[in-house]
Amino acid sequence: MVLHDWKKILLSPCDSLARAIEVLDKEALRIALVVDDSNKLLGTITDGDIRRALILQIRMDDPIKAVMRSEPTTVSIGDDRKNILELMKSKSLLQVPILDVNGCVVGLETLVDLIDGKKYDNPVFLMAGGFGKRLYPLTDEIPKPLLKVGSKPILENILENFIQSGFHNFYISTHYKADMVRDHFGNGDAWGVNINYIHENKPLGTAGSLGLLPNDMPDLPILMMNGDLLTKVNIEHLLHFHQEQDGIATMCVREYDFQVPYGVIKSDGYHVKSIVEKPIHNFFVNAGIYVLNQSLVKSVNGLDYLDMPNLLEQKIECGEQINMFPIHEYWLDIGQMEEFERANKEAVE
Repeated sequence: MVLHDWKKILLSPCDSLARAIEVLDKEALRIALVVDDSNKLLGTITDGDIRRALILQIRMDDPIKAVMRSEPTTVSIGDDRKNILELMKSKSLLQVPILDVNGCVVGLETLVDLIDGKKYDNPVFLMAGGFGKRLYPLTDEIPKPLLKVGSKPILENILENFIQSGFHNFYISTHYKADMVRDHFGNGDAWGVNINYIHENKPLGTAGSLGLLPNDMPDLPILMMNGDLLTKVNIEHLLHFHQEQDGIATMCVREYDFQVPYGVIKSDGYHVKSIVEKPIHNFFVNAGIYVLNQSLVKSVNGLDYLDMPNLLEQKIECGEQINMFPIHEYWLDIGQMEEFERANKEAVE
């Protein structure tokens, strides 16, 4: 799929009205984005703004900051596709800028793409081979990805989320009770997609089975996700983010807060310098969702046990760039009974 090159519609507030008209005409997206030197959004210029400027007899060489819309409607990089569509329809918007947490432009969503639906040929690799030991005895007779949350198995919820975002080419890794996973999902015809299976004869970790994927996959980044996650992360925005960055992999991360239950002492020898009562430390933790370039995928031999953190750390040590994509929307790792019960409660609610 060809993505909008939103970088071609970026303007400086000092650019002229004539320059804005040129960009609007050439790029045919009917909007231009006015940003500062760090790509922070300052405003937007649309066809309507140009017409208003002409009516006010603003000169062609005047700066666009005089006519730009300084408080435009925007969406965040992780916002849900359905919510974006409802927002755009309610405000009769044809386009809306996508911003990161710092207010910097990272993309452009258009009404046409949301309504017509996008289609991505990128492979999606779902990990479903684990034993689910922490959910015993539930996983004695059924693999964890087939445990139901609400009315559907966990993995079916994940699959349908990707399908709704336009993905159709799936691979599922299997090991424990593999036949049950295959019997449930088949070849994907029931969902109108294509599903192939990658079977691990022995457990290969969260990254080892990458080496079992076929060599003739399209030369596109592959999306990879653990088969025991529930999330509302915007997968399309994640893919767009990866394609805009200069890295071989993007890891989704989740902010995690840890509060020390005691007063923490800072000292110099025997001398107390400060006392901080129950400080909170913030960390980013691995969220189990990745976008990987094919070069990284093909570097895995498929013979040895390998977890994803170890693979990415190896690449970092070799000088490769690994990016992170913070997610703030709903995310739940169904690893233990407490999370499984919570997921079902939230599904009912």
